[in-house]
Order: sequence, then C-alpha cells, then structure tokens
Amino acid sequence: MKPANGQAVIQAFEQWAPKSLALEGDKAGLMLGTLNKPVRQVMTALDVSEEVVDEAVRKNVDLIIAHHPLIFKPLKQIETSRGQGPIIEKCIKHDIAVYAAHTNLDIAGGGVNDMLAEALGLEHTEVLVPTQEIPLKKLTAFVPEDHVETVRQALGDAGAGHIGDYSHCTFTAGGTGTFIPGDNTDPYLGTQGKMEYAAEKRMETIVPENMLPRVIKALEKAHPYEEPAYDVYPLDLKGEILGLGRAGYMKKPVSFETFIENVKEAFDVSHIRTAGPEPKEVRKVAILGGDGNKYWNYALRKGADVYITGDLYYHVAQDAALEGLSMIDPGHHIEKIMKKGVKRKMETLVDPAKYETTFIASDVSTEPFRFK
Repeated sequence: MKPANGQAVIQAFEQWAPKSLALEGDKAGLMLGTLNKPVRQVMTALDVSEEVVDEAVRKNVDLIIAHHPLIFKPLKQIETSRGQGPIIEKCIKHDIAVYAAHTNLDIAGGGVNDMLAEALGLEHTEVLVPTQEIPLKKLTAFVPEDHVETVRQALGDAGAGHIGDYSHCTFTAGGTGTFIPGDNTDPYLGTQGKMEYAAEKRMETIVPENMLPRVIKALEKAHPYEEPAYDVYPLDLKGEILGLGRAGYMKKPVSFETFIENVKEAFDVSHIRTAGPEPKEVRKVAILGGDGNKYWNYALRKGADVYITGDLYYHVAQDAALEGLSMIDPGHHIEKIMKKGVKRKMETLVDPAKYETTFIASDVSTEPFRFK
C-alpha cells in the first residue's frame, strides 16, 4: 500500500472546505513547499510556530494543514535568524509542506464554527453571518430501467438529492429512448447503424452547484451507456446559505454562571472575559471563532442571549453593552478545536484502507497569552 500524493490529500480536503468559500483577501492554500510528493504523515495545527515545526520534524510529518496562515502579509525578505525565517528554513530543510485553510474552514459545513457550536451542545444551529448562497441545479438523466437503482444510489452518495434532512431524493417516470449507435461505438444496447428503442426512466434530482461536477462524474461512472444523456437546469429556489459563526439553542436554559462554566469546560480555558448585562438564563447562543468584533450586531439581531467571540475590543464591548448584549471572550485560541476536528474529518476523506497516510493533531499549544 502506498501513501497518498499530497495533491490528492488536499483535493479531498477542498471537497469539504474549498478555497472559494474564503473571504475576499484571505490567504488560503499552499503556503510553502510542494504537494507533488508522497505524504505519509499529515499534522493538523492551529498555528505554524517554530515549536510546531519542531514537533513536525520529530514526528516525520510531510504536510501541515493549519488554520492560521503562515504567510499572511507579503514577505520582503527571509532572514533565517529571526521572525518567520527559522520556521520557513526548517520546513524547507525537512521538506515539510504547509497548507492553510482560514475563513474557508470557518465557513465550511462541519468546520471550525460548527465544531465550536457542537462543543457547547447547541441545537438547531444556523449561520450567523451569511457570506454566500450556493445556487441549486436540477439534474435530469435518462437511465435504462435495469440501472435505475444503481444510478440513484450513486447520485445520492455523491451529494445530489438533499432536501432538508432527506437524502437521495429523486423522481422517476418511464419512457422510451431512441438512438442509432455510430460506426465507432460499442453500445450497451442496440446495433451499430440501426435505430434502438430502449425502455428508460427519466430521473430528476436536485444538486448544489458546487457539487455538480462530482455528481455528473458519479452519473457517468454508474450509467451503463458510453454517452449518458442528461440535462442541467437552473432553479429559482433558495440554496444553502453559508457564512461565518453559528447561532443555536442550548438543550435547556441554564443560568449565566452555569453557562460560564460550560464555556470554560467546552473550550478548555481557565479564564474568560465577559461584558454587558448578565442574563438571568442562557437559551440562545451566538458564537464566532477568532476575532468577531465587527459581527456583534448579527448576534443582537438573532436574539442571542450571549455572543461568544475572541479578541473583544474595549469600545465594541461598550457599544454592545449599551444595546443590551452580553458578550463572552474565551480567547482566540479556542479555535484549537480544529486540530482534532480536521484530523477526524480527513480520516473519513482519505481512505486508510487505500492509502498508507495517517493524520495526527499537533500537541503544541500556540496560545500566546499567560494568565497569572
């Protein structure tokens, strides 16, 4: 069994958190090194510090998938004795590639903000700050009757036919397909040069636009014809809303004091900052990992009892308090939750039975603050 190629690993990752989800101006993608190599060991990290790279060297890591970009501003020079220089030098010397997934990993379904909401036990979550909507398409395929179930399963498994909490949704109707196989064909049905009448089913399903290439590939693989016939139509329906942060509900209301302890335990922090009025009970919660200062109004509009985010600014705390919003700052570093979360996700995306590639989460804490 061989290790996966680095390109294949990142292609699998980007099926989950494509770079197209990232906010404008954000830095996402390959930061350093090459992906055109075998990758046996992949490490997930929040930041790429020198201590993290030393850990990667000790553990024979070939690729680091980080949340915070190693290179965010253009480098004017690389001095290997200071700043980012030693980090870059060590990565190059030990052939360690660095890939960053920043706001695209925040926005992706099951990404950082969903991980944070899940850790708090929030239910019925929705996007806090919408950033884009994925258009929906109608895919219509014409399938011979004896392959209907095979094709239906393949389309659903590839991501088509999701309506709410239902998957593999299709509609089929019978009919007759006609075609004349050409001289250079090897037809599943019929004879070259003669009209063929085939009992077929018209199968319709709904597909998010970003999944369409994968779904069509699955259709072509499952369909028995050399040239499957299908149509794609735009739909005037509301697609999936993607964005930053999440708002959701506690399973049952809890006191503010109890909620504070829940936050500390969920995110493994010893201290937090709070601002604004303290609600008698906490039922609805808004959360946005990282620096969410400019989005506090979204939490207010959602009717959240509390808004959790990092790097809380002095005047933002004052303004939110004037509007009656309670805020909790557990620190930017709670995004460390992505280390184990991305590891688990990648283990489902890269088949361990097919590739000799393993995923590990960094053990190094990159929290820059110390509490006395």
